[in-house]
Amino acid sequence: MLKNNINHSVCRWTFDFLSLEELCLTVKELGFSAIDLVGPKDWPILNKHGIYSSMCNGAEINLIQGWNNKQFHSTLIGNYAEYIDLVSKAGYKNLICFSGNRNNIDDETGLKNCAEGLKRIMGLAEKKGVIIQMELLNSRVDHPDYMCDNTPWGVELVELIGSPNFKLIYDIYHMQIDEGDVIRRIKDNHQYFGHYHTGGVPGRNIIDDTQELHYPAIMKTIYETGFKGFVAQEFISTADSKEGKIAELDKAVKICEL
Repeated sequence: MLKNNINHSVCRWTFDFLSLEELCLTVKELGFSAIDLVGPKDWPILNKHGIYSSMCNGAEINLIQGWNNKQFHSTLIGNYAEYIDLVSKAGYKNLICFSGNRNNIDDETGLKNCAEGLKRIMGLAEKKGVIIQMELLNSRVDHPDYMCDNTPWGVELVELIGSPNFKLIYDIYHMQIDEGDVIRRIKDNHQYFGHYHTGGVPGRNIIDDTQELHYPAIMKTIYETGFKGFVAQEFISTADSKEGKIAELDKAVKICEL
């Protein structure tokens, strides 16, 4: 039995060796009831098993063509208007978005472009009770040229938009790679973070003592900020069997327990 001090979730794509039906059954067996990064066509499967879509996706174009480039605004505004309505009607709350790659756009211009485009959907998001969340990703290893690759830039965007329905997904794995100082970042900026992702550094593997981040201390910090959202496991298991991979998910969730 989990203590429910932390709202646990798992990212679907990191356990794609299981069908979504199997993943739903797995998380229930492990004692929690949420899965990240599931879109509308698969919500009926979640509903069947009483599983919550803790971070909805599908409105984005992709990770590299995002809000920092005005040429994508028309498409993105249309997509997000549709998905905000879908998320709200389904009874969910969180919808992911991405800055996109720099692609020769300077950070200040990209910041202004993101704010300009996102402000056009925030009124609808507020009305429908949906929180738009931009993910912080590293640009050193996994996503070269991605613009929202550091906390200060993301925080400035939240402040420019000025809506309680716009937050950041603080991906602990990604931000350890690009800036480190994870616990201080969380303490100083937790009010801007609406969601957390985990992962071991280096390699994005199991979040145990084989890697450089000490997750019990990180989770204690998150809890002490009063955070009530979800912490989603987003590591890639290196276990040889399906059973071994599920055992690593169980271990990771328990590492994050308080």
